[in-house]
Amino acid sequence: MTSTPSATRPFRVADLGTLVVMPWSGEAPDGSDMPYLLAYSLGDTEEGPEGTAVAVARLLTDNGMPVGGDVVDGTERPGLPFSLLVQSGAAVLSMPSLNAQCLPPPEWLAAVEQRGYAYLVLTTRAWPEATPGRAVTPEELAAFAGAHETLTAAAHIVLPARRLRG
Repeated sequence: MTSTPSATRPFRVADLGTLVVMPWSGEAPDGSDMPYLLAYSLGDTEEGPEGTAVAVARLLTDNGMPVGGDVVDGTERPGLPFSLLVQSGAAVLSMPSLNAQCLPPPEWLAAVEQRGYAYLVLTTRAWPEATPGRAVTPEELAAFAGAHETLTAAAHIVLPARRLRG
C-alpha cells in the first residue's frame, strides 16, 4: 500500500477537527480595549493534536499567512482570504473553505466598534481541554493564549470588522 504525501494531498476541512473561536478583550498599550479572537482546534481527529496542528498550519501557509511570524495587517490587504463580519451581536470569522461563529461579550463588541478591527490569533496548537459548552476561566484563557507555545505556533492577523449594509 502506498500513501500520498501530505504536501500533495488535497486540503480537507475535516482534518482541522473541531475549530473553536473564542472572543475576549483586554487592555492594549494605548490604554483602550483590544478585541481579540483566539481560534484553535480541539485536536479531535484520528490524527490527534499533531494532525490538526499540521492541518491548521497548512490552512495558514496555503493562504499566505505566516506561522509564528509578523502580524498580518488586514486593514492594508483588501484581498486577504480571512475576514470578520460583526452583525447582530455575533462575530463570523470567514476562512478559505469554512466559517466559524461566536457570540462575543458586550465589552468585545464595544471594543471592535471603537477600533473597527479585531486581532486574530489562529494557532496550530490544539487545546483539547477547552471544549464548547465548558466554561473556560480567565486564568485558563490567559495561560493558553499567552503561552509561548501558543503564540509562536500561530498566525497573527488584524482583521477589519465588516458589517452588512442594509
